[in-house]
Amino acid sequence: MNYNQNTKLAQITSQTLIVGVDIAKHNHVARAQDFRGIELGSSLTFENTKAGFNSLLDWIQQLLTDHNMNQILIGMEPTGHYWLNLAHFLTE
Repeated sequence: MNYNQNTKLAQITSQTLIVGVDIAKHNHVARAQDFRGIELGSSLTFENTKAGFNSLLDWIQQLLTDHNMNQILIGMEPTGHYWLNLAHFLTE
């Protein structure tokens, strides 16, 4: 493990909600887990639209509240160009 990898891993604490998103053309699927890899809540399927992205944010906010967390780490599989809309939305 190199220094950069250690730095990235050090960002994850017991207060971090880790969200992974499987990207597809029309519908994405998100799953959440804690720092130990324990799945939190049910998965969320959402559309590749602004309304779908807002439902993702609502889902994340609910999980943060339910599990008393205050940090979020989102990762996604960058399939083709379909991930770009979500990435730009989250960046804003």
